[in-house]
Amino acid sequence: MKQELSNILKKIINKKYEIEEVTVSKSNRPDLCDFQCNDIFKLAKIYKTNSVELGEELVKTINEYEDFNKYFKEVTFCKPGFINIKISNELINKYIKLIKENEKNLIKQEPIETYVIDYGGPNVAKPLHVGHMRTAIVGESIKRIIKYMGHKTISDVHLGDFGLQIGEVIYGILRDKLTIDDIDIKYLDNIYPEMNAICKENEEIKEECANITKALQDGNEEYRKLWKKILEVSKQDIKKNYDFLDVSFDYWYGESDAYNYLEETEKILLEKNLVKESEGALVVDVKEEKDTKEIPPLLFKKSNGAYLYASTDASTILQRKKDFNPDHILYVVDNRQELHFTQVFRTVEKAGIMPQEKLEFLGYGTVNGEDNKPYKTRSGNTPKLENLFKEAKEIFISKKEENKNMSEEDLNKIVNAILKFADLSNTRTKDYIFDLNKFSEVTGKTGPYILYTYLRINKILESQNKNLELSNNIYNEPDRDLRIKLIEFNEAVNMAYKERMPHYIAEYVYNLCVSANIFYQNNHISNMEDETNKNDWLYVLTQTNKIIKQMLNLLVIDIPSIM
Repeated sequence: MKQELSNILKKIINKKYEIEEVTVSKSNRPDLCDFQCNDIFKLAKIYKTNSVELGEELVKTINEYEDFNKYFKEVTFCKPGFINIKISNELINKYIKLIKENEKNLIKQEPIETYVIDYGGPNVAKPLHVGHMRTAIVGESIKRIIKYMGHKTISDVHLGDFGLQIGEVIYGILRDKLTIDDIDIKYLDNIYPEMNAICKENEEIKEECANITKALQDGNEEYRKLWKKILEVSKQDIKKNYDFLDVSFDYWYGESDAYNYLEETEKILLEKNLVKESEGALVVDVKEEKDTKEIPPLLFKKSNGAYLYASTDASTILQRKKDFNPDHILYVVDNRQELHFTQVFRTVEKAGIMPQEKLEFLGYGTVNGEDNKPYKTRSGNTPKLENLFKEAKEIFISKKEENKNMSEEDLNKIVNAILKFADLSNTRTKDYIFDLNKFSEVTGKTGPYILYTYLRINKILESQNKNLELSNNIYNEPDRDLRIKLIEFNEAVNMAYKERMPHYIAEYVYNLCVSANIFYQNNHISNMEDETNKNDWLYVLTQTNKIIKQMLNLLVIDIPSIM
């Protein structure tokens, strides 16, 4: 809509003054107008005239335009140089009808591109905790937004399956004299934290675990058998948690898959003279003149011949280039990994594998407790993800007696909405305070509030005629506000896509639900006698629920049957 308004204003203004582009923005004073144009100042400067005189002249010209009523309800001038615009009912309803035909008609279309999206990234043999929830939810939402925009997406969980934690777990298995059949998820949940604590205290055991890891990477048969079992057991548990969150991946590759490309990556680096030796290790200098802080060299290979995360991440980019030839590779990871990915991205660009402009670091903040430190349970431990699901369910059930009678499927959908909306309504890059009690309320900016609004509207629509037509009438301010809010969804989706920030959609769908509830409270449809009015409102509510449902899908939220 903004583009259409810009085009028509440009056409009118160009009758008297030459202007290449007209910018229309949403008004921050909706009580005064819907949109504003601030280009009067720019024109006054070009034509060396007074902005007030110019503005009044142009508003007069706009009001005399032959098709004024098609686009505008009211256009006024506000000193010293603002054009305030209230749009016509006809224009509002034109866009409401487009939503019914296909809401993507309102989405900016671009050339179709291929996106590889790397998110999830859990370490094998370690239980998923609350921190893993954020990368999974944010990554899945970004993937869905990109796909909704018409692009091709390829998602990869990229498991941490070849690092030191595997050596520590294998050390524990050998110490405890277990057979392969003895390795289950309960054992893995306990052995990793135990061995991790031991290695922090005992350098000798830590060194032995590092040696086991190196031997595994070099192909030790005994260790590889144990590793395969650890991987199998751990992946089952990881998939179970991701299934609950409705998070899915096209590929379940891991660090280990990148080992097939390490030699080729190293050869490219050597041929381009990018590698130098430092105390027996191989490093790549990645600092640039523009740097305002120290960027240390990328450590590609340790002095003992072992490879690191940086080595496998660089090799994974080579693998993805060969397999998918993507236009973009996105990494949804913790903000604290930014330096690491700066080193990796610069290395692969120097090597001619892929330019940095195609590589995006999408950092996210931490999930914190009320003390503003990373979220812990009362016992001081980071909670396992499945325990968090149980806690959220218990809290929601305790809010209302009737909640105890809900089906397990509906409760699981509500738990998902509680956790996901809480996470995605916050700016991706920022830390946020995790408050399950607050997030579980059916009032305020919460997942349950959005679901409640949808179900409330759905109840009105269930028994009504579905083949509705829309007149050009708008009946009152809550009606008008809802319609305008409804057609703003495309701007929210475009912003979320452009900036890779799902919170724009979460913010939008919340505000849409607020407008829908105000509309509902002020307009009683069931006892209406005016059929045209009734049908118009049912039409608008039908499109409202269509958009709520679609926006929730982009936020990875399913709708329960009841609440």
